[in-house]
Parts: sequence; C-alpha cells; structure tokens
Amino acid sequence: MKINKTIENNTTVISLEGRLDTITSPELSWELDSLLDETKKLIFDLSKLDYISSSGLRVLLSAQKAMKDKGTMIVKNASETVMEIFEITGFSDILTIE
Repeated sequence: MKINKTIENNTTVISLEGRLDTITSPELSWELDSLLDETKKLIFDLSKLDYISSSGLRVLLSAQKAMKDKGTMIVKNASETVMEIFEITGFSDILTIE
C-alpha cells in the first residue's frame, strides 16, 4: 500500500493506494498517530484503494473516534468494492462518506 499525505493549515488529506489489510494497516495507524494532534479536518481519499480488510476498518474507526472531539473526518472517492464493504459492515452509517 502507498500512503500519500498533504497537510495544509489544520487539514490533512491522506490518499491510499493498493490494499489496506492486516499487513499494511499498522503503517497507516503509525502515520495517523503522528498526524492527529495537529489535525482539525482529516480527509481520506480512497479513489485508488482496491480493498479494505477488518484491520483497515479498525484503523478508520480509531481515526474517527480520535477526530470526534477535535474536528471532522471525511472519507471520499471510495470505489464500489470498498463502498460495499462499508455497507455490509455498517461503516457507511458511522463514517461521513462523500
């Protein structure tokens, strides 16, 4: 998986490419730990994300919880496959998806 991040003012955009699974989710979790203190708006661009596993969902849920009291988190451009996973797991009701 490839993680691209852009930070401007208090907004962080994280673009994910490839698969977010058991092997790659710790890397994203580590990146988020170092970014969330200064972030008021967190945007995930999933346009190039092919797959997300339960481990990846757990990282998104942790980020959502961390951002709840300090700002907003938005998930954008999820593919049909990833959106289906969000819907099946109920994450489409938890996350703000655009």
